[in-house]
Amino acid sequence: MSDYILEMNHITKEFSGVKALDDVNIKVKRGEIHALGGENGAGKSTLMNVLSGVYPFGSYSGDIVYNGNVCQFHSIKQSEAKGIVIIHQELALSPYMSVAENVFLGNEQKAAKGIIDWTLTHKKAQEMLEKVGLGGENLNAPISSLGVGKQQLIEIAKAMAKKVELLILDEPTNGLDPIGIQELRELIRSFPKHGITVILSSHILSEVELMADDIGIISDGVLGYQSKIHKGENLEALFM
Repeated sequence: MSDYILEMNHITKEFSGVKALDDVNIKVKRGEIHALGGENGAGKSTLMNVLSGVYPFGSYSGDIVYNGNVCQFHSIKQSEAKGIVIIHQELALSPYMSVAENVFLGNEQKAAKGIIDWTLTHKKAQEMLEKVGLGGENLNAPISSLGVGKQQLIEIAKAMAKKVELLILDEPTNGLDPIGIQELRELIRSFPKHGITVILSSHILSEVELMADDIGIISDGVLGYQSKIHKGENLEALFM
């Protein structure tokens, strides 16, 4: 098996003739946390949307090689079926549905004849919440009653319920207080031990330094630098 879970080769994406991504090449090692850094609007989210099928095959040029196979994703459903799950900056939770319902939103646990098995839903939701440190949360509480930090963790629990292998986090600490950021960092750092590779898209350099193993820097749609992170490295200069 290759050391790389993901390779994106010569990815170019245009909007109305303007290149949002210009011949981008990126490799992500299996079992590591790979940071994708750059200013807002640099092309980070566009690249991740190409990977996850938000921008379907045919709307860009280049190849996605995942687990050694060339993939052509036409939707998020197709990429999720392969174990790629993206959590966007704007959380995809339903505020008036319960915690348990949200964990399996779009991935409902069904019994015979397509009826939702609520006993199984609650059992598995509890298991997922324990994995993200929310084992004591009320499964019947509406999502709207929880703070942003807990909602972010429930999004991650939702991803883990889909048997994620490659987790994409887009600006995951936006809106979190310092305690929430620290808890999220510790959780993300634990993922490789459980066989989950992470792509962390962020413009916050402190996140890159504290969390990532490798880094790619995007500027104006061009990936200009990839390197093993060294403590004390001048990351500010990489964004220049």
